[in-house]
Amino acid sequence: MAIKIRLARGGSKKRPFYRIVAADSRMPRDGRFIEKLGTYNPLLPKDSEDRVKMDVERIQYWISQGAQTTDRVSRFLEAAGVVEKKERNNPKKAVPGKAAQERAEAKAAKAAEAAEADAAPAAEEATAE
Repeated sequence: MAIKIRLARGGSKKRPFYRIVAADSRMPRDGRFIEKLGTYNPLLPKDSEDRVKMDVERIQYWISQGAQTTDRVSRFLEAAGVVEKKERNNPKKAVPGKAAQERAEAKAAKAAEAAEADAAPAAEEATAE
């Protein structure tokens, strides 16, 4: 049985609240879980100590039993100093999507045409003088 330490969403619409749980990876996100390990309230300010509450000892126990953490939970654990910070690299993060690249190319072509159109009359005036 593959155990994951992940977030299970609670709270009403547009008012998220998450439980940090140890669950079988085959169960649904908000479904059955083995143990509640903490809470996460994203609506609180980032410097609030109540934003993320974790039972670190139980989380370390589950990790020692082979549980895998999700990316968000591992970031919480890194911030708490429980696990070492993992190097992340997403080189495509800053690259715009296909549609945005096409819009940028069209805009650049239009600007180049406008620059040529402005340069042509100026060159004719210079030769006429």
